Amino acid sequence: MSSPDEIQSAASYFAILGRAASSLDWNQIDFIARILHRAYQHEKTTFLFGNGGSAALASHFACDLGKGTWIPGTKRFRAVALTDNLPMLTAWANDSGYEDIFAEQLRGLIQPDDVALAISCSGNSRNVLKALEVARDAAAVTIGLGGFDGGFMKSLCDTALVVSSDNMQIIEDLHLSLAHCLFTLVRKQILQGDLQKVVAAKAS
Repeated sequence: MSSPDEIQSAASYFAILGRAASSLDWNQIDFIARILHRAYQHEKTTFLFGNGGSAALASHFACDLGKGTWIPGTKRFRAVALTDNLPMLTAWANDSGYEDIFAEQLRGLIQPDDVALAISCSGNSRNVLKALEVARDAAAVTIGLGGFDGGFMKSLCDTALVVSSDNMQIIEDLHLSLAHCLFTLVRKQILQGDLQKVVAAKAS
C-alpha cells in the first residue's frame, strides 16, 4: 500500500504508480473483459456509475464502450452512464436522497444478465452500494472497480478489481487505465468474432 506522504517528486509519484499497476491481477482484467463481451454478444446493457472523478470515468468508459467498440456492419455495445442525466440525478437527490440517485434509475432500466459496473475508490459510497443491491436483486452481473481495501462494495460484486493503493490519485489513474484496457480488449474480441463470421460465410 502506498501513502501520499511518500510522494516527494515526479519520480516518486510514477514509481508508486508503477508498483500499483504491477500488482494488478491481469487474469481478472481479462475475465472482466470477457463478461463485458458476453453482454455485448447477448445484447445486454452495461450500466456504469460512480461519484466525483469516478462519475467522470463512468461517462468516459460508457462513451468508449458505446462508440469506440463499434465497427461498421456490426451491432452496437449497449452502455449507459447513470451519471449523465443531470435533471434525473438532481430530481432523485432532491425528492428522495442522494443515496438513491443511481438505484432509482436502475429500478426502471436493469434486466436479468445486464451488467452493473460500479466505480468507487473507497468502495463505501452509499449510492453506489444501493445501486449494486438493486442490480443483484434484478439478477444482473455486478462488477466493481475499487481501491484501498475494496470497502463494502466487494461483497456486492460478482467480481471486484481493487487497486492496491491508499492514494486517491493513484487509484483514479489506474481506474482510467483499466477502463482503456478493458475497452481495448472488448473491441478486439468483437473484431475477432466479426472476422470469424466472415470466414465462416466464405466457407459455406
